[in-house]
Amino acid sequence: MGLTARIRTRDGWAVSHAVVTVTDMTGRQVVRAEADAEGAVRDATALAPGAYTVIVTAVGYAPAAASALVTASGRAEVGTVTLARQGGAELPPPGLWTVDPAHSAVGAVAQHLGISSVRGRFTEFAASVEITPDDVTKSRVGAVIRAASIDTGNGMRDTHLRSADFLDVEAHPEITYRSTGVSVAGPDRWTVHGDLSLRGIVRPVDLDLAYLGTGADPWGGTRAAFRATADLHREDFALTYNQVVQAGIAAIGTTLRVELDIQAVQGESLPQA
Repeated sequence: MGLTARIRTRDGWAVSHAVVTVTDMTGRQVVRAEADAEGAVRDATALAPGAYTVIVTAVGYAPAAASALVTASGRAEVGTVTLARQGGAELPPPGLWTVDPAHSAVGAVAQHLGISSVRGRFTEFAASVEITPDDVTKSRVGAVIRAASIDTGNGMRDTHLRSADFLDVEAHPEITYRSTGVSVAGPDRWTVHGDLSLRGIVRPVDLDLAYLGTGADPWGGTRAAFRATADLHREDFALTYNQVVQAGIAAIGTTLRVELDIQAVQGESLPQA
């Protein structure tokens, strides 16, 4: 006897702070119950046979409505109710997520001689993402990259990139990013506003972030995948070294394209693989 329901996100994860309200055909509220940590709702209130309206609400999600028919048994089995993020934009379940460097990539692309691209990546970095439950725009992102870990596949070029002409890794061994806010850019897309510190110079940089989904991993953890991009202007960070070749063509373009492919694991630490 009573009400049972399960509240889930589009990815199938529990919405533990959801509230379920049941009204009869006259609009009178007959049940109000909260979901538990597993997103399950169980209320033993006896309901008279008939039709009812079930409304599910949760902070950060668009409300959802469903119908329930109570039989002579007095039970209302609503089943699974799926909630979408407010505005249609999705993010992983709230909490702290730790980026897994072994399954992530931090790369950059520079124009070379105006006709091709040179790609590089940083092989040593650490980062975390915190999704806030009540207001996702207050979620936070932080990252630290070891500047000397730059790898373009060419040892001579990498040595030059580590020098004072470019990254100046002796004086500035770390590149850091700290978010200052998050805003909705569309379904499953976000703009992360933050400050990038490079060569000791701090400039605001926005990341165009796409959330790719969440799922279980082979080590018993929960993983979320993201892809993010940003454009950096070299002169903003005093990366002004350039070589001019024939016909006045600059060897390196003025803009760097940053490309991030990220897997993050739910929790404060990575599982032991």
